Amino acid sequence: MPPASSGSLEIVSELDGVWKVSRTGGLLPPLIGVRKEIHGTDGKTLLAGGAIGVPFDVVGLELHYRAPFAGFVDILTAHEGGFSGRTTFRRRTFGRFELVSIRGGVMATITEQLVKHIDEAYAMEQNVLRTLDGMISTTDDPEILQELEHHKIETEGHAMRMRARLEAHGAQPSTVKQSAGVLAALAKLPLDLVRGEKAGRNARDGYATEHLEIASYELLKRVAQRANDEETVSECDLIIEQERAMAETIAANWDKFAALSLREAGVPVP
Repeated sequence: MPPASSGSLEIVSELDGVWKVSRTGGLLPPLIGVRKEIHGTDGKTLLAGGAIGVPFDVVGLELHYRAPFAGFVDILTAHEGGFSGRTTFRRRTFGRFELVSIRGGVMATITEQLVKHIDEAYAMEQNVLRTLDGMISTTDDPEILQELEHHKIETEGHAMRMRARLEAHGAQPSTVKQSAGVLAALAKLPLDLVRGEKAGRNARDGYATEHLEIASYELLKRVAQRANDEETVSECDLIIEQERAMAETIAANWDKFAALSLREAGVPVP
């Protein structure tokens, strides 16, 4: 190997150490417990437990695996706090990951923040499902009921998608505090299911909920972009589109909600 340039020496110095590996997309497994150890131009990928190591050579910002894994190359890109990477075979990308330095057992990573936001989105969808159940149980108008039932099916799909993204990062849903972010806003919505004027109140609270969800997924999308998690970005785009469609459906029926609300209060409506 030719002598390293000063630029190469700088890269080697930056890569030296122990790195946590987190999957961010593609066909890679969750990579739970996987880490990379790099020293100069040599390194190895250690599987969970550290008993099995797969050696590689460091060439600039590329990790070239040795036989019997010749042809596999990890291509790294530096960013603040670590490196993002593409796993390739014969230069064709099939997976993405992130490397974050392990220092003193404390790891604060963009991927960990991404998982936190996904976890909160999953918890949010569970709250929205309960909200929709309450709205469905107090709605008499057939057309509105049909829209609510359709959106409940969509919301169940949203929850499944977020759970799948958690599992892709080797995580499981946790118990998120009700005071966290959008959940606190959802908890503050009146959702008056006892007194009259249920149609109007349901519409108002439902409209507010849709926009809280849109805001939550807009934020999650941008965190996922910074974590190079293209699959989560795509899921956010799909969910945002469906949430906006539901908000537009509610907005198109304000006159109907007002009339239903007045009738429920015993007010004659011409």
